[in-house]
Amino acid sequence: MKNPEGTSVFFNQKSNLKFNPFIKNLPVYQPGRPIEEVARELGLPADSIIKLASNENPFGPSPLAQAAMQKAIAGVNLYPDGNAFYLKQKLAAKLGVEPANLILGNGSNEIIEFIGHALLGGGGATADVVVSQYCFAVYPIVTALFGANLITVPAKNYGHDLLAMLRAITPRTRIIFVANPNNPTGTLASREEVIRFINDVPDDVLLVMDEAYIDFCDDPLDLVPLVRKGTKPNLILMRTFSKIYGLAGLRIGYGIGQPEFVAVLEKIRQPFNINLLAQTAAMAALDDAEHVRRTRQNNFAGLKFFEQAFRNLKLEFVPSAANFILVHVGKGRKVFEALQKQGVIVRPMDGYQLPEWIRITVGTPQENERCLGVLKAVLNKK
Repeated sequence: MKNPEGTSVFFNQKSNLKFNPFIKNLPVYQPGRPIEEVARELGLPADSIIKLASNENPFGPSPLAQAAMQKAIAGVNLYPDGNAFYLKQKLAAKLGVEPANLILGNGSNEIIEFIGHALLGGGGATADVVVSQYCFAVYPIVTALFGANLITVPAKNYGHDLLAMLRAITPRTRIIFVANPNNPTGTLASREEVIRFINDVPDDVLLVMDEAYIDFCDDPLDLVPLVRKGTKPNLILMRTFSKIYGLAGLRIGYGIGQPEFVAVLEKIRQPFNINLLAQTAAMAALDDAEHVRRTRQNNFAGLKFFEQAFRNLKLEFVPSAANFILVHVGKGRKVFEALQKQGVIVRPMDGYQLPEWIRITVGTPQENERCLGVLKAVLNKK
């Protein structure tokens, strides 16, 4: 582990504490680098740096959410509503489900951890978790944390091979994670494939459909009716306020599942995991249709901009249904570092076994132009 200054800190080797053996080889999530950290490291003014690394909303938080938070600040001396009653009521009405179908998390990452507590570990035979190659990094981390066995299915065209994932299910399989659109590749499985896949997953295996980027899809497959009708009790959908609503810094995500399963997760959830400002901002953001419309419009234009630019530069890329794009640049880590020195933060992909690629979040038109210009200079492209 590291202290805030970045130097290594080691536990006293003479300690008699008996740590969880799974921690020793636990992979560590590497987030996109913060602007302030890069500014300190490189001696650059923070306001000269643009961050296109973490799939954040380039327009910032919903203005309605900002206004609501300003009013709520005076109440932060009090604990928030531990059950987020009003937020659940409003979100349930928007989705056409019951509040009992909803579980809120400190980011959807926390919901992934709830699921691990509920279905993995606890003694007995080791459980299996099925994921795709190039899956979201937190799935393997949570799997390892609970001592489960990770089954990674080779990707198909950088996306999920859903038929192969079905074939990878074993009698010990407890969870399948599918992000659609997928992070970090941006791929989107077809409607027909997804529906067939959902129908074929055994009833004793939980299917987690991670829909963090669904709001950026042009014509998304709506799986909420399956939850609403109760036809797939082993299905849970995960969504977030981090992306389209611009509330990543407040850490608020949610799951949509059957009340019986949600009730299990509620037993695991810590009290007050969704703070007052997060609840307030999320409620207001749900009303901000203009912010969502503007964000989506900018994203569609930004993806087209990068796709056309990469075609012109003869750079391989993966067509994206999300708010980022994966592009092949050769030595990804070196290109990332070169861009960073010019004040442009992107995401290197070596941690995802894609060392020749970088991932670029769609920014404002000005940020996109700047990123492309610096990338062309680094690659010596005209």
